[in-house]
Amino acid sequence: MRSRSPILALWLLLFASSADAQPKANPDGNSLVARGEYLARAGDCIACHTAPEGRIFAGGRAMPTPFGTLYSSNITPDRDTGIGKWTAEDFYKAMHYGRFPDGGLMYPAMPFASYTKVTRADTEAIFAYLKSIPPVNQRNREHDLRFPYSNRQLILGWRTLYFSEGEFKPDPTKSAEWNRGAYLVEGLGHCGMCHSPINALGGTSQSDAFKGGLIPMQNWYAPSLTSNREAGLGDWSIKDITDLLQTGVSMRGVVYGPMAEVVHNSLQYLSDEDTRAMAVYLKGIAEPSPPPPARTTLPTTESSLLISLGKTVYDKHCASCHGTQGEGKPPHWPPLANNQSIEMQSAVNPIRMVLNGGYPPGTKGNPMPYGMPPFAGLLSDNEVAAVVSYIRTAWGNRGTPVSAREANELRSAPLN
Repeated sequence: MRSRSPILALWLLLFASSADAQPKANPDGNSLVARGEYLARAGDCIACHTAPEGRIFAGGRAMPTPFGTLYSSNITPDRDTGIGKWTAEDFYKAMHYGRFPDGGLMYPAMPFASYTKVTRADTEAIFAYLKSIPPVNQRNREHDLRFPYSNRQLILGWRTLYFSEGEFKPDPTKSAEWNRGAYLVEGLGHCGMCHSPINALGGTSQSDAFKGGLIPMQNWYAPSLTSNREAGLGDWSIKDITDLLQTGVSMRGVVYGPMAEVVHNSLQYLSDEDTRAMAVYLKGIAEPSPPPPARTTLPTTESSLLISLGKTVYDKHCASCHGTQGEGKPPHWPPLANNQSIEMQSAVNPIRMVLNGGYPPGTKGNPMPYGMPPFAGLLSDNEVAAVVSYIRTAWGNRGTPVSAREANELRSAPLN
């Protein structure tokens, strides 16, 4: 959960101060700084605000977007280049309103549309921690955006369409645990940044929240969390969901791609109570009666030949781990039969898995993860398309075949 990656922001999973959203225990002690440290780790601040091989929280990470490249900012307490001169009020203004201390507008890659739901007490805890870390004197890099996106005044239009300021309001008809999960998922975790469709203006309609979407520039598909057709959380147990969030593996699936980074940097550090609260909420927003996916038909000889080739490739390269009938060996080798992530309308993820391999994160709950090797150098486009088509249609799966062209297009997709 967490990041449509080009995000100029803090990946913050914060604690609520309201009674309905209050954590049951502070896992890192009672001090404001210790609490903020836990929150910052849980929020995966490092992911966006640390460049590869760069200093922690010093910013400079490139974030390609459809509008150009953004560079994350220095959030160390350096007075000249970081947030050393900011006040707690300034930090709250950034989180809640998406504005710099001088009133300037932040680009919406900073998910202030979600962070606006974060309580003031939580932002103050994060701020206290960031002020306590070593300062790094590193100037922020200018964004490289195409005209007219380099004109910040255009953000006013975006805010009018897609931003509504306001803290999280607990639903009195729901349990405290559900509300805690909603607070984390909707606001602090800003899961909708990845798991909602994004339009040409870089915005998401509230009515489309959590309906899944392609992550721009990364070519990974973040599945819907509202539909059993994709994320499949509706028939997952709470334990399966919490296992996936905390360790990266479960009896139902394994995280790969950008989500693996989120689990590694962020979710594995959440308390058991917070993880369970997220699971309760996520399971609750799944559609109770999703329409069944259309059954795959293979009307052409070409499709039949593709599936035949796919079985040959599968039996040779995949069956030893995933089973001859796609049953898998959970939790380390996920089942492919009756796996909704395999059957999704978008075939981007299974194609990329075959091409690039998959590597779950190393976590405290799964310190020695098993990975899947890449086959891009071993299989042709036809063979990749064939084996993906096979696993999407075999064993009762209801996916649709994919083409060699689709496989070829994803060969050049960035690996991170």
